[in-house]
Amino acid sequence: MNLQEVRDTLLLNGFVISHEREMANGQFTRLDLEGGSIVNVYNTGTINVQGRADEKLRALFAERNGKRASKPTAQANVAAPPNRRVFVVYGHDTPARTSLEAMLRRWHLEPVILDQLPSEGQTIIEKLESTMDRPCFAVVLATPDDQGHRRDKDNEKMLRARQNVVLELGMMLAKLGRSRVAILLKDAVGMERPSDIQGLLYIPFENDPSDAAVQLAKEMHKQGIRIDLDRL
Repeated sequence: MNLQEVRDTLLLNGFVISHEREMANGQFTRLDLEGGSIVNVYNTGTINVQGRADEKLRALFAERNGKRASKPTAQANVAAPPNRRVFVVYGHDTPARTSLEAMLRRWHLEPVILDQLPSEGQTIIEKLESTMDRPCFAVVLATPDDQGHRRDKDNEKMLRARQNVVLELGMMLAKLGRSRVAILLKDAVGMERPSDIQGLLYIPFENDPSDAAVQLAKEMHKQGIRIDLDRL
């Protein structure tokens, strides 16, 4: 059972992943669940449940580890899960990115965050290309990380997003289309926007992406991505 299968199984059975990170130099991935349980997914296929895990969670993965499950799982009788992967484009504002990731997981979505994925010998652009087929939506976190202006025009200095953010935004627009890309814009008044993408929908937020939760959820809902309003 690989990592993606574990994520899907948890989602189908009502568990919410609040945080995900690679451990022991990539030997396994730790999934922290709401409620305090921990699921460790090893590259060998072994799954280890820790923390305040209830019997349902332990039974869910018991057969995968060569043990007999104490209770039947819901996995055998359910259809394949819908695609709820959301690609997250981000710059240097780590607290904003962490807050966005937590919010998306709270909505039972699966954030695809580039630096959390194994490189497998790929360059950054190769890693991007191999990931682009997975998401059903993209959220671009445009934060004022850089400053810029035309040469010899210091008086035109403005805040702007990182160049990698603009590049990945363009790639997602080409892959998913404008309706499936949302741009969360921090410091909307002082931020420069690339001229080629004027007219796109920008959602302003102040301290963290949860400020934009309602509008972002509406945009996702228009694309058939259901969001539990109680989790906003």
